[in-house]
Amino acid sequence: MAKVGVGKLFDKKTKKRKMEDQLKEEHQEIVQDQVERESESAETSEVKGAELNEEQKLHMQLEEQKDKYLRLFAEFDNYKKRNARERIELFASAGKEVILEVLPIMDDLERATAAAHATEDIQSVREGLNLITDKMKKALEKKGVKPIDCKGEVFDVEKHEAITEIPAPSEDMKGKVIDDVEKGYMLYDKVLRFSKVVVGK
Repeated sequence: MAKVGVGKLFDKKTKKRKMEDQLKEEHQEIVQDQVERESESAETSEVKGAELNEEQKLHMQLEEQKDKYLRLFAEFDNYKKRNARERIELFASAGKEVILEVLPIMDDLERATAAAHATEDIQSVREGLNLITDKMKKALEKKGVKPIDCKGEVFDVEKHEAITEIPAPSEDMKGKVIDDVEKGYMLYDKVLRFSKVVVGK
């Protein structure tokens, strides 16, 4: 009977130990599971943090690019305005120079007109007008303006504007300029005004 009691007691202790071991194992599993979850949560947080940091970087880069674009646009707009202002000033100053060249010739014309009314000497009036005309031609040449010589030249659409055609006085004048109705002018290498001409046909 004492043996049975000891056996039961031993069995109880064994069961108790097994239960304790099982509880320890379960506890360890729970702790391990919790550690793993916390680790996963930390990793997820790190990934989210990295994603957030990447998004912040991209946002900052976008803002920088936008700022650069706005600065560049403002600089280009200022350049256009400055360029337009300089062109207007250039044209104004060029016009001023030409006017200053022409004003003395205008003075000569006024004096010649007054002299023509006060004299009967036609020859002196003609000489005065010739001098003024030469002075005007020289003033224009200084500014790069030259007349287009076209009488007897082959009709050229790049320089001439035909206002009419008439029968050519000779065979070799066909397709050539017979008369220069309004003189044309070149400004350096460009046509300033086309010559209005009569062409032989």
